[in-house]
Amino acid sequence: MTVDATEDIELREKLLSAWSIETGGKWRSDTPACGQCSVTALVAQDLLGGEILKTQVEGQWHFYNCIGGRRLDLTESQFGQPLDYQDVPSNRSEALEDTSVAQYELLKGRVTS
Repeated sequence: MTVDATEDIELREKLLSAWSIETGGKWRSDTPACGQCSVTALVAQDLLGGEILKTQVEGQWHFYNCIGGRRLDLTESQFGQPLDYQDVPSNRSEALEDTSVAQYELLKGRVTS
């Protein structure tokens, strides 16, 4: 499955209004994507398919997606500069270890309602 620009923009807008301290503990009003990577990667995979990838950022894993051969990092706005993506294969279990079922269900519910 490939993601067209309209789907990408619509999902980004939904996520921006759905992210909160309840969906990711590091959330900040000035940087809404902060702390939302794993939970967002899970929801994006639910909606768009594809794979979950990860890369090291300042000693911690950062999760994002690959859909139709295209990298899709819906939380890249939390970083002040472009990332050096390593595209390490990951999975739902690893991403879920970085969040909680409650945060995942809350974000998914907000995005899909």
